[in-house]
Amino acid sequence: MRAMILAAGIGSRLRPITDTKPKALVEINKIPLLEIVIKRLISFGFDKIIINTYHFAGQILNFLKQKNNFDIEIVISNESKKLLGTGGGLIKASWFFDDGNPFLLHNVDVISNIDLNDLILFHKKSGSIATLAVKNRQTSRYLLFDDKKILCGWENKKTHERIISRKSESKLYPMAFSGIHVINPVIFNFKKMEGSFSIIDFYLLLAKKYKFSGYEHNDSYWFDVGKKENLAEIEKEQILQISKIWRI
Repeated sequence: MRAMILAAGIGSRLRPITDTKPKALVEINKIPLLEIVIKRLISFGFDKIIINTYHFAGQILNFLKQKNNFDIEIVISNESKKLLGTGGGLIKASWFFDDGNPFLLHNVDVISNIDLNDLILFHKKSGSIATLAVKNRQTSRYLLFDDKKILCGWENKKTHERIISRKSESKLYPMAFSGIHVINPVIFNFKKMEGSFSIIDFYLLLAKKYKFSGYEHNDSYWFDVGKKENLAEIEKEQILQISKIWRI
């Protein structure tokens, strides 16, 4: 199976740690985030992974070389000329997903014990272009789903900005996106946004006509390591001491 790890971000919320290293190599209990995600993917049967890079890209290349690419096929999508965002980065790497099968897109700074096999099975049964892992948690920005878990819009609780892409007769329910999704490669056949853009913006554009689903995982462990204070919190939990929940 194939997957992409989004690792090109500069990690501004993790400074000063990321002043000298990429976010992907920030460590939790001496284990780099990139290694945690790669080993989890391998444990679920993923054997072909593409990683996009930008900030301190050479360090990521050296790290993978030292690890012998974890004995699987790992390739790099280099964004050194321009940081493309989650959407632009995926489009640039679209050539990698030429087998016609759904693939996984995973943020490098997300730690979870989501059952990826169940997520993929849910996606295949849904008939959706993409399925997004979502959780009922507090945040400032939410995706909006109808009672059938179909993506209908987005809202920002702080700014009160709201986008409705798909009309629904049911009440809309806010859910927080978890940075993990399964996507059908057919998405590359649609008219694409240009340059650097968010994959969520692309989904909302396509959701006017096409089906995108939410996979709710409220009982799963999930943590965003994108902030310095969050990094300290997860290290305090010593969560890697029970790494079996991550299958690594």
